[in-house]
Amino acid sequence: MRILFMGTPDFAVPCLQSLLDAGHEVCAVFTQPDKPKGRGYAMTPPPVKVLAMEHDIPVYQPKTLRTPEAAQQIREMQPDCIVVVAYGKILPKEILEIPPYGCINVHASLLPKYRGAAPIQWAVLNGDPETGVTTMYMAEGLDTGDMLLKSRTEIGPEETSGELHDRLSQMGAELIVETLKEVEAGTVRRTPQGDAETSYASMLTKELGKIDWGRPAGELHNLVRGLSPWPVAETVYNKKRLKIHRAKVVPGFGGAPGEVARRKDCFVVACGGNTALELETVQYEGGKRMGGKEFLCGHRLDQGAVLGEAKE
Repeated sequence: MRILFMGTPDFAVPCLQSLLDAGHEVCAVFTQPDKPKGRGYAMTPPPVKVLAMEHDIPVYQPKTLRTPEAAQQIREMQPDCIVVVAYGKILPKEILEIPPYGCINVHASLLPKYRGAAPIQWAVLNGDPETGVTTMYMAEGLDTGDMLLKSRTEIGPEETSGELHDRLSQMGAELIVETLKEVEAGTVRRTPQGDAETSYASMLTKELGKIDWGRPAGELHNLVRGLSPWPVAETVYNKKRLKIHRAKVVPGFGGAPGEVARRKDCFVVACGGNTALELETVQYEGGKRMGGKEFLCGHRLDQGAVLGEAKE
């Protein structure tokens, strides 16, 4: 099949690679413009562009698709199907109607749950036991098109959003190849989503990461997992930020929320409902990541100290 691929971040890379491995003709790649990155703010290409260039695939990086010129350009490419994976732009109706086999999206949730920008993270933040990947025909609304195939997976009790992201990207790569087989054969079933089980996965913000120690440890554990690797859950100690990259739920000790207990050199903090969280990997403001025990050895954080005071 002659495919026009639209995608941008790491999540989309395995899908593009799988299409190439399956023998599809990827006639072009559309991706977001290069952006400044790192300390030197060097212009950096999106991961999908890097892979496309390695395979000598033409790359286009328009600022918008909502122009007659963009639609005409795509029309002249004569794609059989447009595959979209985390592209970051909404396709207008004029483009949706171009390919004879339609526009197919790979979405990292079990639709209709978690439409929107951050479905992987919100599944972890909400403590869901499972998630998955859905392929769907694209419509004019946000993630509202008819569903095609699904692939399910359990979410590990200690799994972070970053780890889940990597697994789902591989699952999506397998699912898009299977979906295209069925689409081309005419055997794929279209299932309307409906709106009964819909939820919106909004974009993450740094504000989400501020820990309220009055919440139960289980909820805070999900917060830490869900915001790893970005924006990272954080608290305050001695007027400096303390990022928490990994934690686990442990038995409570009756302390006030935010109170620290040293248990065999483990970094344990009291949470709401007589629960507690052990901080396994932390990062003090201006420092590097380290284990909770290592942090306690390097900082005078006594039994009964309290985390979470407002930073001045």
